[in-house]
Amino acid sequence: MPFMAGPGMTTDIADERDRMLQAAARGDRAAFERLYRLAAPQLFGLACRIVIRRDVAEDVLQAAMVAAWRHKSSFDPERGSAAAWLGRIVRNLAIDHLRRRGREAPLDPEMLEAIPDGEPDPAAAAEATESARRLRRCLGEIETAPRRAVLLVYYTGATFEEASARLAAPIGTVKSWVRRSLMRLRSCLER
Repeated sequence: MPFMAGPGMTTDIADERDRMLQAAARGDRAAFERLYRLAAPQLFGLACRIVIRRDVAEDVLQAAMVAAWRHKSSFDPERGSAAAWLGRIVRNLAIDHLRRRGREAPLDPEMLEAIPDGEPDPAAAAEATESARRLRRCLGEIETAPRRAVLLVYYTGATFEEASARLAAPIGTVKSWVRRSLMRLRSCLER
C-alpha cells in the first residue's frame, strides 16, 4: 500500500515501518512517533480481536508501545518486519492479560455495592468539618466508576490490582481513573 513519504516520494508502508523502527533503535523519538502513527491502527485491531473489550485493547496497545520503545534495540530486520515484531508484542501482552483475567476473582456485585460511594458515616467526626463536606461534594462530581476506584484505593486501602479486580476493569484504566480523579478533586477543592 503506497503512501506519500515526502515531496514526490512514494514508498511502501512496511518498508517505512522497518526504517522507523531501525531509527528508533538508534534513539530517534520522532521516528518512533511516526512508527506509532503508522502501526497503531492495525495493532489496535489485533488487540481488539484478542481481548474483545475496547478499553482493554487500548491498555494493551499502550503497554505494547512502551515495551517496544524499551526493547527497540532488539528489533532485527533480518528476522522479520517491524509489523510482525510489534504484532508479537501486542499478541503476547493481550494473551497475558487474558490469562491474568482467568485467575481474577469474579466481580461480586454485593461487595461492590457495600463500598461507600463518597457519603461518609454520619457519626464520623469528619462529617462535621467544612473540608469533609467540600470533599464529599467534589467526589459527587466524579463519575461512578472513577469515584469507586479512588475510594477503593484511598479509603479502603486496596491496591490497584485489587481495585481492578473488584471493578472488573483493566489495571491501566483504574490507574488512569484514580490519577484523573485526584486531579479533578484537587481542582475542585481549590475553587
